[in-house]
Amino acid sequence: MRACPCGSGAPLAQCCAPLLDGFARATTAEQLMRSRFTAYALAQVDYLMETHAARTRPPREDVAGSADDATFTELQILETTEGRPDDTRGTVTFMAHFTAGGKTSAMLERSRFEKVRGQWFYVDGDLP
Repeated sequence: MRACPCGSGAPLAQCCAPLLDGFARATTAEQLMRSRFTAYALAQVDYLMETHAARTRPPREDVAGSADDATFTELQILETTEGRPDDTRGTVTFMAHFTAGGKTSAMLERSRFEKVRGQWFYVDGDLP
């Protein structure tokens, strides 16, 4: 059974796949962060677009380019603030490891999430 790219240790089919396939919704900001990393790893652009807040959503071709141009290899969750099931906002600080253009790299980001009508969305992030 294939491990989920999000690093949870769970099989993909029991972790992020139900979210990516539309059978479930993220219940926390961290769960959405993990599923979005998995979507990047699997080049699931539709999911990335659907889970990005409309007011900050980039053009589809920008998201598709990011998903296609890099191989996402590891996600490390460094800190989560709020973002629990009963919260409406939350932040997740993470390190995403990837390979692009034959070069291995990592990106540190503090992402902001919000819940609207019971669904979590990625809003934006800061690169420290």
